[in-house]
Amino acid sequence: MNLGKTRQINFYNIDNSFYFVDLPGYGYSKMSKQEQEKVGKFTEEYLVKRDTISLIIFLIDIRHKPTENDRLMYSYVMKSNLPFIVLANKSDKIAPTKVESYVEDLKKELGISFSIILPFSSEKKVYTDSVWEKIEEILSNS
Repeated sequence: MNLGKTRQINFYNIDNSFYFVDLPGYGYSKMSKQEQEKVGKFTEEYLVKRDTISLIIFLIDIRHKPTENDRLMYSYVMKSNLPFIVLANKSDKIAPTKVESYVEDLKKELGISFSIILPFSSEKKVYTDSVWEKIEEILSNS
């Protein structure tokens, strides 16, 4: 899996129960402005035309203040009226004793008062149990 460099929509079948759909990001990849616009358009088209989305998982880098693109995407997700959680990825890159304060900083920066934001590490699989519990809880209620 080529995490962090997605330039197309990838579908992952999870135990024949549901699909994870990996949409292209906008973060720190080396896409031209033209590529970013193209990717942004088909990502938005996918989100608008799908009526079977059960949960959006919005990934953000815990180590950095949210970028303008992060803020725009968060706003878009909020306006979608779809269930979502925010995963503060790369939590393994900071001291475990500081993770909670970094999460709180992200909440303040994005103006999050009620949305779910969880630390996560895709590389070292840190916090995966709590993330899966929350995903299963949300999916079972939809």
